[in-house]
Amino acid sequence: MDIANIRKQLAGAASAVSLPNASLTCTGYIPDGVNVPCLFIADYVIEYDKAMNRALDTITFTARVLVGRADDMSGQSLLDAMLSGAGPSSLKLAIEAARRPAGSPALGGYAHDLRVTRVQGLRLYEHAGTQYLGAEISIDVIGDGRA
Repeated sequence: MDIANIRKQLAGAASAVSLPNASLTCTGYIPDGVNVPCLFIADYVIEYDKAMNRALDTITFTARVLVGRADDMSGQSLLDAMLSGAGPSSLKLAIEAARRPAGSPALGGYAHDLRVTRVQGLRLYEHAGTQYLGAEISIDVIGDGRA
């Protein structure tokens, strides 16, 4: 699988969320600095050879979403909306929209399928010397290991 293009496609899919009074900055790579709210692909784990002849690999991407801490509630409320499983601000729905109809390739043709599987690590994150409230989102992507 083409990891660079999958990162780009995941960031593009996430950018489709509709946030109240804000727009989500999305990137496939860890940025030097962030403009909150921000989502970026922070890490990934690859499992090779899930089928014979390199026919299938799986990659679990960890996307980190960060929001500001201007006051006690606004950042937490925004994060809650993005981490919800439904609604216009749902990152799960936005990212999984890149799946395409059954039988069609996902992520612009770079994968067979994907699924947002969990949220974890709801806490403060330090990035470039500033603390942000954030969480990590796990995204499982499956595709041809020969590509």
